[in-house]
Amino acid sequence: MLKIAWSEIFAHSLPKGHRFPMAKYDLLPEQLLYEGTITRDNLFAPEPLEERFILDTHDTDYWQRLSNLQLTRSEIRKTGFPLSEQLVQREVVIMNGTVQASLFALEYGIGMNIAGGTHHAFTDRGEGFCLLNDIAIAANHLLKYKNIGKVLVVDLDVHQGNGTAQIFEHEPRVFTFSMHCGHNYPFHKEKSDLDVPLAEGTDDKTYLTILREKLPRLLDEVQPEFVFFQSGVDVLATDKLGKLGMSIEGCKERDRMVLELCRKNNLPVTVSMGGGYSEKIAHIVEAHANTFRLAQQLWF
Repeated sequence: MLKIAWSEIFAHSLPKGHRFPMAKYDLLPEQLLYEGTITRDNLFAPEPLEERFILDTHDTDYWQRLSNLQLTRSEIRKTGFPLSEQLVQREVVIMNGTVQASLFALEYGIGMNIAGGTHHAFTDRGEGFCLLNDIAIAANHLLKYKNIGKVLVVDLDVHQGNGTAQIFEHEPRVFTFSMHCGHNYPFHKEKSDLDVPLAEGTDDKTYLTILREKLPRLLDEVQPEFVFFQSGVDVLATDKLGKLGMSIEGCKERDRMVLELCRKNNLPVTVSMGGGYSEKIAHIVEAHANTFRLAQQLWF
């Protein structure tokens, strides 16, 4: 069965006019349930992640200051969210959502998180709507506790996975691949194991041709035992923060390519949703929903 992490805490209340589309975390499962892609049995509500697992990835000092609401104004501003106890609790639940989805992926071939993809969180700081890094925490969990020897991170969000790149900079068991808009946030890029910066306005055909060239070769070269897929839909032409030129159908084909390769190669995969900032929230929800539809179709 396709297992999907979701909790009511994901849709965190933000000040009026905030640009982050929190409503998608309720609208997405509602859509999937309404159309019959999933049932309630597919959803699981994660508990908060234990502190010891957070500290396998993040610095103790940073975690203590974050959890005690002691970040500086500058640090808080860089995250993009007003800091509160509820926000920290939300992040810790999302982290465990991806960890648990990874364990389900070992069992069923795939596991998913309605939220997550928080790839701008570094070992010692947060930025860009990311406080803790769920992909890194879950990857470290598999390396340390589940005897996984090689992990591939496929990050196809429009923004570089700078935090993930920094966290695994000196970890040969994790290969980080980020394909993103070159002239976009973050303006200072970290060094992933493979970065593919794209020109502004890159369309479906160009994008899919590049991915089709890169990804199968990566699987051959890296020989991963597990894949984390950051499936941000801010690659859409309609995205306010994206700068690429993809359609919803092109984004779906991107996801199909990644998921079919994982399925064909018997690679367990965990999918985190990542970003999406289109003016019309229906575009965000539809693009995200396609990822879940494909997972259900390919595995179950």
